[in-house]
Parts: sequence; C-alpha cells; structure tokens
Amino acid sequence: MRMAGVMDAPHVELDSLHWGPSWTEPPLEEFRKTVARTVEADRWVVDGNYGKVRDIVTARATDAVWLDYPFMLVFGRALKRTVKRIAGRKELWAGNRETFRGAFMSRTSILLWVIRTHRRHRRLYPVLFGPDSGVRLHRLRRPRDGDNLVRAITAGRTEEDGFDLPVEETHDRGTLDSALHRSHPEGAQ
Repeated sequence: MRMAGVMDAPHVELDSLHWGPSWTEPPLEEFRKTVARTVEADRWVVDGNYGKVRDIVTARATDAVWLDYPFMLVFGRALKRTVKRIAGRKELWAGNRETFRGAFMSRTSILLWVIRTHRRHRRLYPVLFGPDSGVRLHRLRRPRDGDNLVRAITAGRTEEDGFDLPVEETHDRGTLDSALHRSHPEGAQ
C-alpha cells in the first residue's frame, strides 16, 4: 500500500479480488478475468501472491518486490496480525473476519500457509524472476530494505526518467548480486 502511494498508482489487493462472503472463492476463470482486467491499466501495484494468476500479473509487470524476510520475522508478523484481527473482530474482504478456529485449527490457516510456503518461495522466486523473465526482482531481506526502496523511488521519481530501484539480478551461475538500476528515457545515458 505504501509503495502504491509513493508511485501514485492504484493499489490492488489480490485478496480483495479473490475472497467472497463467508470465505468463498470465485470460479478460477472469473478470478483470472478480474485480475486481467485490473492489470490492463497503465500503472498499478499488486499486493498478493496467488500462483493461479501469477502469469497474468507478471506478464504486465515491470518489477516485483519480494519481502524475503527470515522465517521467524514472517511468521511472527503473521501471528501478531492474525491475533489482532481476531481480537478486534476486524472486517476483511467481503465482510469476512478471521477466527480462532480458522487461524489455529484449520488446514487453510494463513499461519500454516506461511510454514508451508516460506522455504518454497525462497527456491522458486529467483528462478521465476530470473534474467529472462522480463521482470526486475527487488529482493528485500530486512524491513529497512523496504524503507530504502521507498526512499529510492521517492528520490528518483521523475516523469522523464522513471525510478531508481535497488535490484538483485539472477545470473546464469545462480548467484544474486546487488545493483542499483536506473531506467532512462530512450537515448539517455
């Protein structure tokens, strides 16, 4: 959400497009069409990670920001957010609310999802967003990296030359190197 504000672009939360009342999921083709219509716009920031629409989003994306934080930080934040939502009866998408049972006693728990997917994403994303993907990967390993990314975008943002973004590139040998890339208008150096 903060990234969308800094970039003056619409914020698209995939959860809001995915979840219907009583935690119902839309038919797959309906969800894919909704996401496709959403990313037809010239500018947007998508917040979410749904494999079933990843091809649609990445086909139109220029950059991907991956919050590759340590497992304990990710799990701790998910736990804290979930407990706060349950205790505060926070209304989420389509009137849904998280429940103790859903969060701690369900196979579809967000906490269980974090446990199951954290390591898998660490293997998948460097490959998925490799040099031939056409999408620049911004792999943020600490919360302060996100602050640095926002500052870089804010400092480098102009209509003529785009944004300064910290980027990690995947090279053929499979290593990741930090670099700062700046997009230039055609012909500029």
